[in-house]
Amino acid sequence: MIEASHFVEFYDEMLDMESYRHGGIATLPAIDFNGRIDADAIALIEKETSAHLDNGKYVISAGAEHTVTFGFVKAFKKKYSDIHVLQIDAHSDLRMSYHDNIYSHASVMARVHEYGVPLTQIGIRAQCKEESDLIKSSDRINTFYTHKIRTSSIWMDDAIKTLGKNVYLTIDADGFDPSVMPCVGTAEPNGLYWDETIRFLEKVFSERNVVGFDIVEIAPQEGQILTQYNCAKLLYRLIGFQVRKASH
Repeated sequence: MIEASHFVEFYDEMLDMESYRHGGIATLPAIDFNGRIDADAIALIEKETSAHLDNGKYVISAGAEHTVTFGFVKAFKKKYSDIHVLQIDAHSDLRMSYHDNIYSHASVMARVHEYGVPLTQIGIRAQCKEESDLIKSSDRINTFYTHKIRTSSIWMDDAIKTLGKNVYLTIDADGFDPSVMPCVGTAEPNGLYWDETIRFLEKVFSERNVVGFDIVEIAPQEGQILTQYNCAKLLYRLIGFQVRKASH
């Protein structure tokens, strides 16, 4: 994603500005986990993220499997006690464990839910019955399935109404349709398209305080740049939404 970002134009035609000029962008080296996995890796992510938040930075994460989001959420919740997670994803990621691992990417939102953080899910179209049952029984999970989005003209407004003031945004690349993001680990048909997702996220940034975000779960293939390029363009567009709001 970082390499592909070199091909993204500085000028954003939708926002009519060069977004990087408003505050600047600093790309840090990837975190060195030095063999840490599961809970230890989450703790390191939380520590590193908290350090940047305490330093007044707007923190964005690019890449890795979805498990990393739990570390970010734990850090952001220390700064924003009323944090609400907005998840764009093909999968609910609400399994209690997957392959006997509670820190699996398929269980990350179960950990977020256990942490007491409200969750709004957009674009879900693959889940097990355990996940469906949890969604139905929890008052902290609002799920907008893609097949229902397709038949609603007001789903964007309905989804935003479920969000609190402070929102942490996590985007799994497979939330998009494979025609937009083909190189992902677990692609699913009938995904979100580029324009509708951008329009939705523009409304979210306008109507809520998006305190940070991540884009995860790309699986680059040799000779293919579309997915990582589109993710890099998406990341830059979201930076633009944030700096436009901050400058007004």
